[in-house]
Amino acid sequence: QVQLVESGGGLVQAGGSLRLSCAASGRIFSINAMGWYRQAPGKQRELVATIRSGGTTNYADSVKGRFTISSDNAKNTVYLQMNSLKPEDTAVYYCNAEVRYYSWSSSYHSHWGQGTQVTVSS
Repeated sequence: QVQLVESGGGLVQAGGSLRLSCAASGRIFSINAMGWYRQAPGKQRELVATIRSGGTTNYADSVKGRFTISSDNAKNTVYLQMNSLKPEDTAVYYCNAEVRYYSWSSSYHSHWGQGTQVTVSS
């Protein structure tokens, strides 16, 4: 099995910063990509940022210039540095990983963490 554990969420004032971490463990040969998604109450889950194993990143327009995604491939860990936080960033943030299980199988499987709450007060 594969487990993803997020940490670093909390309550901050607008303009503040948080750093989220997500560590993947279990049946992992390699990880093709990892990302952060968020879901606010009553809203659809949306992509925040992704990073591929080669380092290519992608960001939602709403967080460009404020958030930075990075990874430590050796530790199967992804980070999200969130600066200049706004109340509209309030959501549960979920980590995702596309995981390859075996050296002899090239299939990748999507896994999700349990989520971590980020609340930004005005």
